[in-house]
Amino acid sequence: MAQPILRIGVMELRRRPGTQRDVRVSTALPGLAITGARVPDDAELEVDATLESIDGAVTVVGVVRVPWSAECRRCLDEVTGLVDVELREAFEVRPIDGETYPIEGDEVDLEPVVRDAALLNLPLAVLCRDDCAGPDPETLPVIVAGEASEEPERDPRWAALDALHLEAD
Repeated sequence: MAQPILRIGVMELRRRPGTQRDVRVSTALPGLAITGARVPDDAELEVDATLESIDGAVTVVGVVRVPWSAECRRCLDEVTGLVDVELREAFEVRPIDGETYPIEGDEVDLEPVVRDAALLNLPLAVLCRDDCAGPDPETLPVIVAGEASEEPERDPRWAALDALHLEAD
């Protein structure tokens, strides 16, 4: 369900093409996450945009500031950041699938625009710093194959493969 704060009335804009309206709101949008990064559910996204009425449509131009957090891909420490995402979208009464968003009654719903922009701009493979060497060997020792004092216990589900002998080509 759309956040009421992101549903913007555009009736006055549509009556007079060329008019503009500034929108500045902060709101939380829970559930924004991709594989490596997420927007904390209680984090405030800041939307700073201008809506303008043009012939039969309403355009939205502005910026969304998105706070995010993720785990470093090497050491798994928590990393946080802030990304500014540029918005340039159009709303129409009869939207073109995948190109424009719908004008519903006399309102535009900025939530799908903000969600799409935030998700597409979250970082995919975060490093806490450029020279991150990975986990601390004192807390997470690395065992190199062949150095282990004992051979690891075999999974019994794979025992049938021991009897399998393949001929070389």
